[in-house]
Amino acid sequence: MTRAMGAAMRRIHVGNALGAFGLGFTVPFLYVYVAQVRGLGSMTASVVLAVFAVAALVVLPFASRAIVRRGPLPVLLVALVTAALGALSLGLADSATTVVLSAAALGAGQAVMQPSLATMIVDCSSADTRSRAFATQFFLQNLGLGVGGLIGGHIVDPDRASSFTLLFAIEAAMFLVLVVIMATVRMPHAPRITGDTPQSRGGGWKQLLGNRAMVQLSVLGFVLFFACYGQFESGLSAYGVEAAGISTSALGTAMAANTAMIVVAQFAVLKFVERRKRSRVIAAVGLIWAVAWLAAGYAGLGHGSRTMATAAFVSTYALFGLGEAMLSPTVAPLVADLAPSGMAGQYNSAFALVKQLALAIGPAVGGPMGASLHGPYIATFLLFSLGITVLAVRLGRQLTPVQNQPSLARSRVVAQGGAPAEPVPANA
Repeated sequence: MTRAMGAAMRRIHVGNALGAFGLGFTVPFLYVYVAQVRGLGSMTASVVLAVFAVAALVVLPFASRAIVRRGPLPVLLVALVTAALGALSLGLADSATTVVLSAAALGAGQAVMQPSLATMIVDCSSADTRSRAFATQFFLQNLGLGVGGLIGGHIVDPDRASSFTLLFAIEAAMFLVLVVIMATVRMPHAPRITGDTPQSRGGGWKQLLGNRAMVQLSVLGFVLFFACYGQFESGLSAYGVEAAGISTSALGTAMAANTAMIVVAQFAVLKFVERRKRSRVIAAVGLIWAVAWLAAGYAGLGHGSRTMATAAFVSTYALFGLGEAMLSPTVAPLVADLAPSGMAGQYNSAFALVKQLALAIGPAVGGPMGASLHGPYIATFLLFSLGITVLAVRLGRQLTPVQNQPSLARSRVVAQGGAPAEPVPANA
């Protein structure tokens, strides 16, 4: 990594942390703000939450083309300004229409940030440093969300709408500060697709769908996000309250345990992950999450003491955090390594689209099951976790040795005393 790439990467990481810090101020309190503080009811609040997912699904296909043609930095700056306007207007909105429109702007901006920043990380890293770069990004995002949520919880007052307006104003300010920081980034030269190419006529998507490894990774990604992230604040929390009798304070402790596990374990796990095949790491995550669902099953169905049920439920979230820490330096770098030259933006956007789809469907399926169908809920997501292991093993057969284990390239250089060879595309 050159000095210029290192300087750009530091600014990108600072931006990630600030963006997550701003989101942490508002995300935990959005439902309460819309339903109770603005008095718009639970139905409107549910629509607002759904709008975030719908906005992402609408804008991401267009964002992928823009990132490929214009580069990730200009797209990121537009997304940040859009998100800042959405956050500020959401804090001032007092009608259902303005709340929904503001949420759409905020959701669209947030959605485009993810593939833009991921593509910037790809452009500013090498194969040797990419896993650590994405692990650092994930660490800072969770730290920012946790700190932002903690501070926001002390500022917010359900009896004062002005306290929520302050929260959204802080979030908007963080996005604008991020605009200033990102505007100073000097990105290294990366291939861009311009002119009337097959990409502009949809050929890029055809090429992506023809990459069997990327298609399998996308299916695996959907199951990952559906079975874990899509259950955190919906099905799993509903199951904990209804089946396990978990108090709201214990639920907060479980969420804190998840964040703490990520913050504490991220870089220790990174050393373990870097020396092993990516497909096997993902397969191991499936097994760890299967154990997590068994712990959740004991909490709600084991008929133990309240203390044991609470401990088992908190352990569930902690085990999920361990799996997340293993995935952060594994999945995102693999998406980048599968992308042909100049197409990282499209591949990152496609994977973000898969993620948003899973996060939209996950709560819709898991919420009602977790609240009422306790046994089937645990059995279903236990099977999904085991399915992650099966899909990961199958994915490993589609990857080249270097794509599956990048450390092999470094070891070959040491053994041969030469320069590393370029990895062979998976669909070659």
